[in-house]
Amino acid sequence: MEEREGYVEHVVFHSPDTGFTVLTLSGSKPGEELTCVGTFPFLDEGEYLRVRGETTRHNVYGQQLRVESYEFIQPADAAAMERYLGSGAITGVGISMAMKIVTKFGDDTFRIIEREPERLAEVRGISDRIAQSIYAQFMEKQGMRRIVMFLQQFGINLNLALRIYKQYGEKTEEVLKSNPYRIAEDIPRVGFRTADEIARRMGGYEDSDDRVRACLLYVMHLGTTAGHAYLPEDSLLRHMQEYLPAIDDDTFNRVVDSLVMERKLRTVTEYTEEGAEVRHVYLPLYYFTEASIARMLLDLDVEIELPPGGVKPYLNSVACEENIDLDNTQRRAVEEAVKHGVFILTGGPGTGKTTTINAIIRVCEAMGREVVLAAPTGRAAKRMSEATGRDAATIHRLLEVTRMEDESGSGAARFNRNADHPLEADVVIIDEMSMVDMHLMHALLKAIVPGLTSLVMVGDANQLPSVGPGNVLHDIMESQAFSMVTLTKIFRQAEESDIVVNAHRINRGEMPDVHRKSKDFFFLQRMDAGVIRNLLVQLVRDKLPNYVSATPFDIQVLTPMRKGELGVEGLNVLLQEALNPPAPGKAEYVSHGVTFRVGDKVMQTRNNYRLEWETRSARNTLLDCGSGVFNGDIGIIREINDFAKQMEIVFDDTRVVQYDFSDLEDLEHAYAVTIHKSQGSEYPAVVMPLLTGPRPLMNRNLLYTGVTRAVNCVTIIGSEATMQRMVASVDEQKRYTGLRKSIRDQQGLS
Repeated sequence: MEEREGYVEHVVFHSPDTGFTVLTLSGSKPGEELTCVGTFPFLDEGEYLRVRGETTRHNVYGQQLRVESYEFIQPADAAAMERYLGSGAITGVGISMAMKIVTKFGDDTFRIIEREPERLAEVRGISDRIAQSIYAQFMEKQGMRRIVMFLQQFGINLNLALRIYKQYGEKTEEVLKSNPYRIAEDIPRVGFRTADEIARRMGGYEDSDDRVRACLLYVMHLGTTAGHAYLPEDSLLRHMQEYLPAIDDDTFNRVVDSLVMERKLRTVTEYTEEGAEVRHVYLPLYYFTEASIARMLLDLDVEIELPPGGVKPYLNSVACEENIDLDNTQRRAVEEAVKHGVFILTGGPGTGKTTTINAIIRVCEAMGREVVLAAPTGRAAKRMSEATGRDAATIHRLLEVTRMEDESGSGAARFNRNADHPLEADVVIIDEMSMVDMHLMHALLKAIVPGLTSLVMVGDANQLPSVGPGNVLHDIMESQAFSMVTLTKIFRQAEESDIVVNAHRINRGEMPDVHRKSKDFFFLQRMDAGVIRNLLVQLVRDKLPNYVSATPFDIQVLTPMRKGELGVEGLNVLLQEALNPPAPGKAEYVSHGVTFRVGDKVMQTRNNYRLEWETRSARNTLLDCGSGVFNGDIGIIREINDFAKQMEIVFDDTRVVQYDFSDLEDLEHAYAVTIHKSQGSEYPAVVMPLLTGPRPLMNRNLLYTGVTRAVNCVTIIGSEATMQRMVASVDEQKRYTGLRKSIRDQQGLS
């Protein structure tokens, strides 16, 4: 760790939102300058700093100090004070005015400003009003500095210090001294561990209810990130004991009851078959979202008035004109979709879902109904459009997402389409419904008017549930409250694909035929992780591209886990080196320990509705624009601009997004992704390493989802025994959701 002192000679770049700053620090010797980069929440030219950090060498800008901590050094003499005041730090005070003030008061200048500001009016050109303005600005900056220094003494990094100050302002010190755990509750993406470490350094909070409260809310939020809508009381307590081993039942119940009284929690009591009382603990948002989804679905499920003669004449006409061959189950699906306000169509690969969707669209259009199509992701929407010959949008785009409710960019979205401005369509068809989480479902239903618009949901319930909270499609199906048709027949063309055949075998609990000579389903038995890694690179880089007529970047490595030699993190380092190694002139940038390089394949890991995108023609004419980059979106880095501190990424081959360097925390490499993150996507070829993994992940549901992501070829490398265990395991990771019960309760079926 290197330590340097000097004046802030020039601020090259400063982001007021993130505090990210590039500055030139001037040393005591003439011509001695150092470029510093880091987070400086509050800074002016002319400040005297002591900085600490690591020296790095940038390939364009030379030697830099990456600052990890710093402190302000109060100017000690008249010359330093004049330099600071003349830097423009105080609005209304320039070089000439600064010289007059310091000439008048000398080394006593700062004391005069702090304690006798009225005396500034003794300087020619300074009125009483200007004197008070100088005092107010000076003291505000002193307060900011004091707070930053206060936070740093407890090991709070500069990025977090800025976020804390933005939340509490001048009350920061007061808030943290009274209850440091508030930052975990009030500031997005600050967890219990961070707050607990700060509290430990401050001392005196070990046995406080504030600590238990913060831990409880943290565990509840962790539950929602794992997909749960609620946690059973015993599960909540068990997870809290991982952080607070000494917590007892009395303290736990007292804090839960207190949070319920404050309306920070909601509890629902149920009874087991044996009559035992079980309490489910919700964050209120999730309880009311489930209840609202149930109510809106039931309101939407009305009988649609049909023309004389019903659906069959239209169906027969469309089938004849469009040469659509439907079996009896598919015909029933079309009729049910047209008759009901809510309809669910499910089925595995090769069962004719696309043909059925096309028939539904054409029958509705023949009856004069306007149909709109949407899917959860850009890739899924593009596939839907190609399969139907109709425009399809992402659900976010359909609902006209605009901007965030908060400044972070990653919280709840705001949609222009809602109850006050509903969708203008007669039928809304949503594909890949298994990917739709409870929040997106709630927003969609708010934009659909019962009696005017009907909803058709299409999906494969055997795939993994949504990345976001809830298990919407599964719960709606399990409620048995709505019309539903499940397609099971595998059509002749699909039977020629071993991907389809083996996917259905997996779904039935049968082992895929891995020894059969196949054109599109391969299994390579390898029992050593190092050998698997080498073979995986050969397949992606050298062998599969020609076989499936694609580029190495189109071929997707899918793995069950993030950690380990065959996890996402390790494989991405390996594949980046193989597919996009460093080269002279190829720009790169390091963020949160990850080296991003021009040409890298990357993925957004959190919804960010604030990021703006645009699409342009070959002649650079603007074709379209919008906002929002979403969890799971994959793109290619096209440019890294160190001067502008931005990275340009192209998503779905068309949407161009400019990322500030401060937005890169939600970006990671995507040469390999988890099977969970691959939902809704299809790839020309998929390579899956399956050797070992955490038991909760290694199940039939996960294997089925991974296999069905491949269009032309899937290659599994690893242990046949591991695959057998996955096929045999139906112990999917349990999701605690209450939508099924809420639907049945409100319909009076429970």
